[in-house]
Amino acid sequence: MSRWAKKVTPTNVWREYPRPQMVRPQWLSLNGQWDYAVTPQTAPTPTSFDGQILVPFCLESTLSGVTKPLQADQRLWYRRPLQVPAAWQGQRVLLHFGAVDYQCSLWVNGGLVGAHTGGSDPFTFDITNFLKAGGNNELLLGVTDPTSTEEQPRGKQLMNPNGIWYTPVSGIWQTVWVEPVPAAGYLEEVRLTPEVDSSRLRVEALMHHPTDDYTTAIRLTAFDGKKTVATTLVRAGQVAYLNLPSPKLWSPESPFLYDLKTELVTVQDPFGSTPRNQRPRNERAVAAAFAKATVTGTPTDVVTGYFAMRKISIGPGPIPGQPVLLLNNKFVFQNGPLDQGWWPASLLTPPSDEAMIFELDFLKQAGFNMLRKHIKVEPDRYYYHCDRLGLLVWQDMPSGFFDIPAQNERSGAVQEPLRRSVAKEQFELELHRLVDRLYNHPSIVTWVVHNEGWGEYDNPRLAAQVQALDPSRLVNAVSGWNDRGAGHFYDIHTYEPEPRVPQAQSNRAIVIGEFGGIGWPIEGHLWNPSMRNWGYQTYKDAKAVEEAYQKKYAKIIEYYQKNGLSASVYTQTTDVEGEINGLLTYDREVIKIPVKTLRKIHAPLLK
Repeated sequence: MSRWAKKVTPTNVWREYPRPQMVRPQWLSLNGQWDYAVTPQTAPTPTSFDGQILVPFCLESTLSGVTKPLQADQRLWYRRPLQVPAAWQGQRVLLHFGAVDYQCSLWVNGGLVGAHTGGSDPFTFDITNFLKAGGNNELLLGVTDPTSTEEQPRGKQLMNPNGIWYTPVSGIWQTVWVEPVPAAGYLEEVRLTPEVDSSRLRVEALMHHPTDDYTTAIRLTAFDGKKTVATTLVRAGQVAYLNLPSPKLWSPESPFLYDLKTELVTVQDPFGSTPRNQRPRNERAVAAAFAKATVTGTPTDVVTGYFAMRKISIGPGPIPGQPVLLLNNKFVFQNGPLDQGWWPASLLTPPSDEAMIFELDFLKQAGFNMLRKHIKVEPDRYYYHCDRLGLLVWQDMPSGFFDIPAQNERSGAVQEPLRRSVAKEQFELELHRLVDRLYNHPSIVTWVVHNEGWGEYDNPRLAAQVQALDPSRLVNAVSGWNDRGAGHFYDIHTYEPEPRVPQAQSNRAIVIGEFGGIGWPIEGHLWNPSMRNWGYQTYKDAKAVEEAYQKKYAKIIEYYQKNGLSASVYTQTTDVEGEINGLLTYDREVIKIPVKTLRKIHAPLLK
């Protein structure tokens, strides 16, 4: 266990507000002890349970208190009581799940509320109509997870973990919580797009149900600390802009965040008694009228969050003809680790907020300004900490494919393997959700569609699709192996003792999406000492590890200075199970190369 896992108890487990960009003051965490049972999929709802499980840790993890695998033909059941606070009476009650792997159905007081399929994205049920007035309620969740017996997006989970494949994760693995919202209507989404070149923030504030009246409006207020720097009023359902003269730009060196308040308000009809058919249809005219409207009464719904002004793009660099990655219109080399986000006692779930902060702070202190979040999606608070600490993020889409060679495309293959339509539909649904759910985080600057040949298909189409979904960021169509000429990156993986340089490109940035792999097994800090603990190159002492690291980074610096290399991704932040390529041991107790040494080695890349 890590030091943070040892501190976890049913009363302190994940008590932080789980969604920092859309905060309401009233909410209730449902993390803690739930009843659980494992039955055949064909069995009816259980009448007795096997014991208790600590949510939000998955069935297979140590911290869950269960540590059992879930087979593909089994169903995992969760049950717990819910007492809705009396103060919430008259409001709608939303039940939020951060993530459940993989398919689940929810019953409240015996009534089927709904179902969800997808192991990495948050989802919500409105449970109001199923609740008992003033009484105790019962939540029942049934979960199935085929893991590697099917081809759904699952990242590095494998039923028989080995090598670069790790212990499966089944069931609830992120925070569960409830909150009240106004019955008459509430804000469901606030979508933020910084437009640095025009010094404004584009805001799309969306209600749960749209309205067509002329008295419902959205009031937006941006703050620099306690100082109001911009405010506007817009008709509900229309795009708003907050103008920010001389905005403070966000960067790894200065990760400035503005605070944002979004309010659902009632206004006097700005067109008075003018008949609807005689009112202006031009959006600019409507926006101008609403900007001057008079607000009446108090806001009916209020959410708070934050945003940053930053721009990521590609453009000319110091080497003629070789485009580079630009941050706020300047060339900033992106130096980061491959970050897999696995923990020894809790697997995909970080043991605590404190644990995440330690790891991200280590990366910043070591002279990294970026990380590649490798085929895993983190809890929302993880990206919040990247936002406030100033770490650029390349966000991978979790891979999905059958556990057979034909679905794991070989390096150098001339054509992509065929995928079933139902598998493509699910992959693309979850890819769209990934982009939509994480859209507001300024730290995320790149979407990575495919990793190497793992389930790669229709790569140019998917890259174009992601670019159309989010024109404000860059797209890495495929990191390593089989490049199809798509996206903004030409990305190679090079695990040789001295990394290779990517071939020059006239229309894309060149990056090294994976290199390194320096292994050092440290006795007393191995996940399983009896298994093969391996690295791409393995050493036995600190001096040899440091020398190998310096040798690899000398080439990265050379390629940056002479070839216009835009970014490099070192494998990896931590050891993971039997893979001991980390800068930190799996328990995060040993830093294999001193932080000051890492920062000194990286210094030429940070100019």
